[in-house]
Amino acid sequence: MIYRRLGLTGLKLSEIALGSWLTYGGAVGEETTAACVRAALDQGINYFDCANAYARGGAEEALGKALQGVPRADYVLATKAYWPQSDRPNDRGLSRKHLFDQVDKSLRRLRTDFVDIFYCHRYDSETRLEETLRALDDLVTQGKVLYYGISEWSAAQIADGVHTARALSLDPIAVDQPEYSLLERKIEPEILPLCAREGLGVAVFSPLAQGLLTGKYRAGAAAPAGSRGAHPQAGRSMQSSLHDEAVMRRVEALRAVADQAGIPLPRMALAWILRRPEVTCAIVGASRPEQVADNAAASGVHLDEDTLQAIEAVSA
Repeated sequence: MIYRRLGLTGLKLSEIALGSWLTYGGAVGEETTAACVRAALDQGINYFDCANAYARGGAEEALGKALQGVPRADYVLATKAYWPQSDRPNDRGLSRKHLFDQVDKSLRRLRTDFVDIFYCHRYDSETRLEETLRALDDLVTQGKVLYYGISEWSAAQIADGVHTARALSLDPIAVDQPEYSLLERKIEPEILPLCAREGLGVAVFSPLAQGLLTGKYRAGAAAPAGSRGAHPQAGRSMQSSLHDEAVMRRVEALRAVADQAGIPLPRMALAWILRRPEVTCAIVGASRPEQVADNAAASGVHLDEDTLQAIEAVSA
């Protein structure tokens, strides 16, 4: 496993990270969660990503339990807040009240005294940016959060956050967590250059397009039994893509490129992401420990120029 520095911080993350969206605390049981976490640690993965919104806290509880007994210095733990946790008016967003409340609740579920990275899960247009940044700076001062970041903010919102924190002499934004894959490249024109220029790490999520790039889904065929695409809850968000002929044609074309290169499609998709120096790591999901090992094998894989050109012809 190769480790990369997170932006301008001294923190180093494994190139492949294990996420928990749509898996742990929900579709994946407790024993399998523990097996996936053990497999990740065995493969050298040191970054585990979560959020309070995943299974309404269930993912944090499952991950916290699975990590019990592992020395805290051996792994990097991240969670997030923004999405509503109840119908109460203050139980959402990025206000000081909500952030302080959710950090404490997340720490209890994760069974830890601090999280290494705490993300603002979306931009909150109803809360002044200064309030959010000061609250995050205070959480860093208290030692409950070591670094903080943002997820799915626009380039303008990221720039505003970076410059506001600097103007107020606050702890800086350390990392962005955007979606990025061979099927979703919207961050390339503005966000990746901005993060590189301002020194933010980039931890991308859904690098296998929620499983579309795992190689198990075929155009015109039903999702395989036991796969995420066949699960009534976990597969809901990918149904439109599974039934989109244009998307599935691209997947088939990328599969052909991978076959020509003699490399599994998911490994090629992850190596393609990790070729970017701006990217710190790719956060993968896994419902079986062997998937963790397969994805970890993408670390350090080099794609030759012919393969990169063939990918670009399909993906651009």
